[in-house]
Amino acid sequence: MATTTAVEKRVIELESATVRFAGDSGDGMQLAGNQMANTSALVGNDIATFPDFPAEIRAPRGTLAGVSGFQLRFASREIYTPGDQVEALVAMNPAALATNLPDLMPGGILIVNQDEFDAKGLKQAGYASNPLEDGSLKAYRVFPVEMTKLTRLAVEECGLGTKESDRCRNFFAMGLVFWLYDRPLEPTLRFIESRFGKRAPAVAEANRRALLAGYHYGETTEAFDAHYRVAPAKLPPGTYRNIMGNEALAIGLITAARRSGKDLFLGSYPITPASDILHELSRHKNFGVRTFQAEDEIAAITAAIGASFGGAMGVTTSSGPGIALKQEAMGLAVMTELPLLIINVQRGGPSTGLPTKTEQADLWQALFGRNGECPIPVLAAASPADCFDVVQEAWRIAVRYMTPVIVLSDGYIANGSEPWRIPDAKSLPPIEVKHPGPLENGGPFLPYQRDERLARPWALPGTPGLMHRIGGLEKQDVTGNVSYDPENHQHMVQTRAAKVAGIAQDIPLQQVQGPEQGKLLVVSWGGTYGSCATAVRNVQALGGSVAHCHLRYLNPFPPNLGEILSRYEQILVPELNLGQLCFVLRGRFLVPAQGLNKVKGKPFTVAEITSKIQEMLHA
Repeated sequence: MATTTAVEKRVIELESATVRFAGDSGDGMQLAGNQMANTSALVGNDIATFPDFPAEIRAPRGTLAGVSGFQLRFASREIYTPGDQVEALVAMNPAALATNLPDLMPGGILIVNQDEFDAKGLKQAGYASNPLEDGSLKAYRVFPVEMTKLTRLAVEECGLGTKESDRCRNFFAMGLVFWLYDRPLEPTLRFIESRFGKRAPAVAEANRRALLAGYHYGETTEAFDAHYRVAPAKLPPGTYRNIMGNEALAIGLITAARRSGKDLFLGSYPITPASDILHELSRHKNFGVRTFQAEDEIAAITAAIGASFGGAMGVTTSSGPGIALKQEAMGLAVMTELPLLIINVQRGGPSTGLPTKTEQADLWQALFGRNGECPIPVLAAASPADCFDVVQEAWRIAVRYMTPVIVLSDGYIANGSEPWRIPDAKSLPPIEVKHPGPLENGGPFLPYQRDERLARPWALPGTPGLMHRIGGLEKQDVTGNVSYDPENHQHMVQTRAAKVAGIAQDIPLQQVQGPEQGKLLVVSWGGTYGSCATAVRNVQALGGSVAHCHLRYLNPFPPNLGEILSRYEQILVPELNLGQLCFVLRGRFLVPAQGLNKVKGKPFTVAEITSKIQEMLHA
């Protein structure tokens, strides 16, 4: 029962908190979660997020298939994952409750919009009885709230219809959770004004009122006798912002282009979950960015190759199905030996598969997915913020060795977010790019004459004297003329392979966190970094002999990787696939690697990896 005056509440200090908003895909759960994540970053917490949404553009309202969720963990210390279990769940309807309740920890806070628990909603979610009344939720602290009714009352003076009023419920839920975890309202009030103030002032006012109504409900109702506070984290000093993986890739690409003095050209075809890179880059034409939304994936990559031939920074982005279509053109980039970035934001497959769910099943595609002997360097990002750094390293390698480079991300990294310390632009060294000048002696230009790294010159079209052949046919060594000579083909194939293999001498040695030798080494790559790092640290704290090795460079491997692997009795490789890196490590280094594999469209929990580590240590 609500009261008209504030009720004295206890304030409980927490080291971290994990909250999930869940509702219909039209309920604004992603917006609610993002606002809370941004606010938590602004107040100085370390954060990790996990958005989860349906593949259908608009699944039937109230159904299990249409549930959208956003999980946020914020902490007063450094964290690496959005949390295994949820400590507070906001369920906007019965379907959201049914799909998300298994992740709520016993004794956790469960806030439900009880207005949606009618006969129709319960039937759509598969409930035979109302869980708010049948005692099935007794393991949790349940807070039924009449969100629909209270939101309508809060916004009734704004002149909106019923449907428009109900769209403000996410702000009511947001306000209530902001109060519950002592989050300031000012950042979200500024967001409302900037998002809706000029084009829809009535909507802006309604959202503002709904947010305040939710906050004051928590403050005044007798249902909650306490709320919670998470102190700022002790992060290295600097200016931070909350950043998502796709945003970091886009900003990293722009930074790499500026560092190398190049205009950036993106050739892309929209595909989940990579499309936001195109969306973000299209906003930055003032930085010399050109974005081309092609009619298909083949046109996208070949346009990017053309841009690279013309002297620009050529980039193409996609996910697994689109990368499959780009493979022939990737071979063209290898044959022409032009710098090019190919970004694959992986998702569940095969075919259309699970478009909005994460997976790591495209590693073999990246390593081997082309006809002929066609080696391409492959790098993988470890986290949302790491995307900024890894894509710049990929471009450094591409121009230094005149080769296309594949960058692997995944849906978990792309849509997740974390605090990112904005670097000082002046501290970033230039990425050196060389172009041959006009030939002054009248001699022939030799487009496949190589430097000490086996890289050929990047000749710009129109430069006097530098006319040369380009295309997918095999080239004669040095001259670049078309050649069908068997010995020349053997030489060129081996030279291209040696060039890529030589990159191993130009990348950092592999680092290991933990003992330099011992019983067990956990080897991870990509988005599994956070759960693996946390699990290893937890077991180390208990005295377990385990170390962690996370790979950024997947082709070629760091030169000391084989020696590192040889120092441990057992090797565990957790992957969101059926064992692709594990297979490669076994074949390359002849080590007894063992996989921990999961293909459910969800990231690993820390508990899953911890359990496997303990099992292997005590075997």
